[in-house]
Amino acid sequence: MTNRTPTLLAQHIDDNKAELTLRPDGQLSDFQGHFPSFPLLPGVSQIDWAVHFAKQCFTDIPTHFNGMDVIKFQEPILPDSTTITLTLEWRDDQQKLHFSYTSTDENDELHKHSSGKIKLGQPA
Repeated sequence: MTNRTPTLLAQHIDDNKAELTLRPDGQLSDFQGHFPSFPLLPGVSQIDWAVHFAKQCFTDIPTHFNGMDVIKFQEPILPDSTTITLTLEWRDDQQKLHFSYTSTDENDELHKHSSGKIKLGQPA
């Protein structure tokens, strides 16, 4: 069985918000072949992880995918690089999951990897 999810190091859940500390382990299958000489985490994997962890953090979240808004990929997430913070916020009135991936380097400089809004709802 292939491993597709990062190591969860810590999490804090407060009502409709969650902050998770993740380690993007180099042996994850999502890094294989994207790209052979410079592996990085594909955007589709980042979206998949956001939905995966949102389902674990928020018990009443709908699970039917209805689209995405304002998706931005700014800095690559590299295998075995650093820990990353996944911030999730479920906005029930909008039926949207807001997500962002960030990290800090050894100089405490903030790096924004990606962010966006995922529309979730009930199947028609």
